[in-house]
Amino acid sequence: MTAPTIPTSRLAMAEELYQRFGSGTGWRRLRFWRKKYAWLLVIGGARLLKRSVDLCGSLVLMLVLSPLFLFVALAIKLTDRGPVFYWQTRVGRWGCEFPFPKFRSMVTNADKLKDQLLEQNAHGEAGVTFKMKRDPRVTWIGRFIRKFSIDELPQLWCVFRGDMSLVGPRPPVPREVAEYTLADRRRLDAVPGLTCIWQVSGRSDIPFPQQVELDVEYIQSQSFWLDLLLLLRTIPAVLLGKGAY
Repeated sequence: MTAPTIPTSRLAMAEELYQRFGSGTGWRRLRFWRKKYAWLLVIGGARLLKRSVDLCGSLVLMLVLSPLFLFVALAIKLTDRGPVFYWQTRVGRWGCEFPFPKFRSMVTNADKLKDQLLEQNAHGEAGVTFKMKRDPRVTWIGRFIRKFSIDELPQLWCVFRGDMSLVGPRPPVPREVAEYTLADRRRLDAVPGLTCIWQVSGRSDIPFPQQVELDVEYIQSQSFWLDLLLLLRTIPAVLLGKGAY
């Protein structure tokens, strides 16, 4: 097998950039290295700050919400004596898979029933994601915890572990990623989050192509202040329950 050929235009661009910023001696080279390490310091500092907020925030929330966790777990168990948690494999940053827990909001054989309901997908029969209003698989307690996103709270453990962040694109399932276009895969360039920009803008009412656009917009402009704003906007979005089904 022959090695892939790098386009001449890209080689010329790399050479031009090197000649302009990486070559030479004296003040030009000093300026290049100063800018390079200043950029690395800023990026590294931002990542450290985000991870610190994730670690402290997830730990505090798990402790404060533990009574609610216990109540929900008992309600799910008493409904049909099935498992409290529903575990999935989700895809994180750069395609890395990780275990993803939710409070179980559906009947125990929900996955088997899904294929029978695909034609009722609110995102269209050919949609990458599956969303359905008044899904018959959802239990009575499930409707309540889904409306207020309580079923997502066990993912605080994923945030604590580092598989997820408090804010970032929602992690997809491998089945969805297999249908992604190259443009869709841009949303895998960031650590997935517990909440995201499209969740506070309409949640499931937003079609998949627009979700991708909003996720890419977040990735290109993410900052500590943007994360803080999205966390604050999550509170009314959850309380109103708009687009949750």
